[in-house]
Amino acid sequence: MAHVSSLLFSPVANNISKKLILSNAAPAISSNLIQRCYLSSAGSHNYDIIIAGGGLVGTAMACALGCSKILSEKKILLLEGAPPKPITLKDTYSNRVSAINNSSVGLFQDIQVWDDIKGHRVQEVRKMQIWDASSPSLITFSDEDLSKPVAYIIENDLMQWALTKRLGDIPNSSVRYSSKIKDYVLPKSSSSDVPLVILENDEKLTCNLLIGADGVNSKVRSKMVTSVQRTDYNQMGVVATLSISDSTNNIVAWQRFLPDGVIALLPLSESTSSLVWSTSVEKAKSLVNLPEESFVDAVNDALLKEYPSNPFVESLLKNLNLAASVDCQIPPSIKDVQPNSRAAFPLGSTSVSRYVNSCVALIGDAAHRVHPLAGQGVNIGFGDVDCLAHQLENAVYQGYQLGRGHHLKIYQSERLKNTLPKMKAIHYLHSLYQSSFTPIVALRSVGLSLVHSMPFVKKELIKRANL
Repeated sequence: MAHVSSLLFSPVANNISKKLILSNAAPAISSNLIQRCYLSSAGSHNYDIIIAGGGLVGTAMACALGCSKILSEKKILLLEGAPPKPITLKDTYSNRVSAINNSSVGLFQDIQVWDDIKGHRVQEVRKMQIWDASSPSLITFSDEDLSKPVAYIIENDLMQWALTKRLGDIPNSSVRYSSKIKDYVLPKSSSSDVPLVILENDEKLTCNLLIGADGVNSKVRSKMVTSVQRTDYNQMGVVATLSISDSTNNIVAWQRFLPDGVIALLPLSESTSSLVWSTSVEKAKSLVNLPEESFVDAVNDALLKEYPSNPFVESLLKNLNLAASVDCQIPPSIKDVQPNSRAAFPLGSTSVSRYVNSCVALIGDAAHRVHPLAGQGVNIGFGDVDCLAHQLENAVYQGYQLGRGHHLKIYQSERLKNTLPKMKAIHYLHSLYQSSFTPIVALRSVGLSLVHSMPFVKKELIKRANL
């Protein structure tokens, strides 16, 4: 789930009449994987690589490693704590969507899942508008700034289905569902031991490399020598699937900074959009429980209401010739909300000082978690996948044992250089827009308007967001 600026740091959807019901395909995928799961558990309990966590990032990691010709002789196991269940993609949209950037699309192409994803329903974002409710400042981005779509709005269920389907076709990778972890025993850097995974049924598994993709409360990370810094934003993100009144050319992503949060509207189809609204815990709970008609009114009010403008800021922008209100487009009005599509989740960030120890690496939310106003979470995670897979290929090509040698440190160095600036920028952006102090409002308004007036800067921002 992502706010519009996810597209920053982050084929037009198929006709909706083309029903996206894959219930017949999903059980076949699951049974194939389950069969291979039993075959793998009947043999050796030692693997070259074990991945803990079968979410989007963990499954993508298993696919990336399994698709590698250099790693084709390596035994790869994906452990997922949840039981197997068919993923049924319905003709109604899920409320869990992500704004996928072009780098993540490149990964999907490399592991051969992009055709499956775009063959169902994907909505291209051709333009985005970010504006401040407290001043006339705004910024816009379009595909002209990048010569390709700014981002792609894709349901998480669709990505998970495509990745799981692909994993079922990879001979050297297997999945074990319902694999609850009892404990991990990790080797010390000076030892020749290998990671030990102990399941709740006391079964023991060993591997040369353990990859933690087990989320923000990672058990793998808890066993590593690393420090964790957590930030609680005391906010919740409200998500919902909405029908819009104007159903023509819905290719714009909208994000508005409000006095008490951030609201974003992401296009799903010609007549449907996805909502992500970050606000206080109390307001979020209220929004989720409002009657449908009142909720629609609240969303329209947040997107369209004219808030009192700060006279000093407005005068400053005019004097600097940066008043851009004439460029501000009006977002579409909301007609109704899809029943049972509203939900709320807590917002926070997590920063980890080390992504690797001897024979262990972290990816995805186990390594970093960010505020969704930039929507970078899953894109950064897919970046981890691409980088780590590349370094493991280098290790094998150069004759190193997986988990030993300098390749894990190179992965850590490259990802920290990529993620830390983004995480700091997102955190400071959130802090900047939480303030109504006039000098702060003036600073952010001038900054936003300046970037809007400099096309080369906008292009550079989009390029860096796709790294």
